[in-house]
Amino acid sequence: MLFDSTKVSSSKVLEYYSKSSVLEHYTEATEKVGLWNSEKIVFQKSLKDKSQRILELGCGTGRISFGLAKLGYANLVCSDFSRKMVTRAKELNQRFGTGIKFEKQDATNLSYAEQTFSGIIFGFNGLMQIPERKNRLKVMSECLRVLKSNSYFIFTAHDRSLQKWKKFWVEERKKWRSGKQDPKLLEFGDRFEETSRGMLYIHVPDVDQVRSDLIASGFLVEGDFLRSKVAAESELTQKYSDECRFWICRKPA
Repeated sequence: MLFDSTKVSSSKVLEYYSKSSVLEHYTEATEKVGLWNSEKIVFQKSLKDKSQRILELGCGTGRISFGLAKLGYANLVCSDFSRKMVTRAKELNQRFGTGIKFEKQDATNLSYAEQTFSGIIFGFNGLMQIPERKNRLKVMSECLRVLKSNSYFIFTAHDRSLQKWKKFWVEERKKWRSGKQDPKLLEFGDRFEETSRGMLYIHVPDVDQVRSDLIASGFLVEGDFLRSKVAAESELTQKYSDECRFWICRKPA
């Protein structure tokens, strides 16, 4: 493969999530994995009224959406930036016979009116698959706008402080300080690497930075904790997903 020095962008990210192999991978996770044990606990604790309108961002092929429906959540609006992901989710929705509404949305510029939802979920580290901090801040601001007062925004993100990656980030920091970082990357914390399914982008944030951005956006951070501290996950769940940190944020009254 020829070396591609093109910087990461939203279009580059979308290329990955439009690949048939990625669609199949996400479909398999939807059909076989469903909600993580930790997600069941966190969502039901923060989103207690299962009749209220809940928005899922970055829904992929519906792994979380269909899991929530099984738990009795009856008013779900689920969206993704990838039209192909939404199309696949709609196909599964028809097969499963659920009444979930799936639609294409740009999380940085939502089409909904203010105070439309009583809860928002951005699962599977989806927020950190949006390139550039300024764009992730836009998402936070949009979530605050469309949330009702005292409602929760829940998301997961990888954690740069994990001990297993400490050496990697120390070396990466040296590269950035000397200007020798990968030219495709936009910010320290970015990873844009070749996988068996193509070039995958993810931003691995610093905990203090995430908390600072949430507060700047107007949220109250009520909790952040590693997935492993919430519940033990099945081998199948661990096959499809790594350790991550839950963030529980509330729009103040």
